[in-house]
Amino acid sequence: MKYAHIEKNTNKLLGWYDDKIHTTIPSPNVEVTEEAWQKAININANAYENNEFIAKDFRTEDEISEWENTKYQRTRALEYPSIQEQLDMQYWDKVNGTSNWSELIASIKEKYPKPNMV
Repeated sequence: MKYAHIEKNTNKLLGWYDDKIHTTIPSPNVEVTEEAWQKAININANAYENNEFIAKDFRTEDEISEWENTKYQRTRALEYPSIQEQLDMQYWDKVNGTSNWSELIASIKEKYPKPNMV
């Protein structure tokens, strides 16, 4: 789940947390939808009002650039089979003389190419 850390007295947004990324989520917090999470990255404000988020992106330009330049990695990771499944595919490819694993990985890499870095 995703959460917003809210300053109790002022309703000021202090930060965003994802339980898949962060080991602890500070209190007080509010559970947010994926839509609110995405909105947080795109809106230039800083509050939680009437159960709606008006969020600010606190990242620096370098952090934003790094995030954009590595988006392909996160997108690929969502499509790759688990390591166990990949190892099983590699085993059966070797036994059967096939190339299913390498074709699958190549198709994912082609679908989400690495951006040209300047």
